[in-house]
Amino acid sequence: MTKIPFTTIDWAAIEKTEYKGETGTSYWQTLQFGGLRVRIVEYSEGYLADHWCEKGHVVHCLEGEFLTELKTGEKISLSKGKSYVVSDELSSHRSFSKSGVKLLIVDGDFLKA
Repeated sequence: MTKIPFTTIDWAAIEKTEYKGETGTSYWQTLQFGGLRVRIVEYSEGYLADHWCEKGHVVHCLEGEFLTELKTGEKISLSKGKSYVVSDELSSHRSFSKSGVKLLIVDGDFLKA
């Protein structure tokens, strides 16, 4: 694990990168600390991920709500103040947001299965 000194983050100063979904768009503001990635991710209204993700994440909903669909067919709804955690390769999942959402997502080497 990389040693990270005390660091403050001004998210307003972090550039947003746009990623198209199957429908809608996501916007990522990303900081990388060695094997640790910290992001603010926003999904537009009607966003549906364009792939099934196998990576692990710690996801916390800051604003709005969204569905995480597991490849098994299960759907989990998260709204403001709720979180989920999963390790790498323990689920195939993708996100959908009907009305848009803002998330804090932390992932990296510590989630390797």
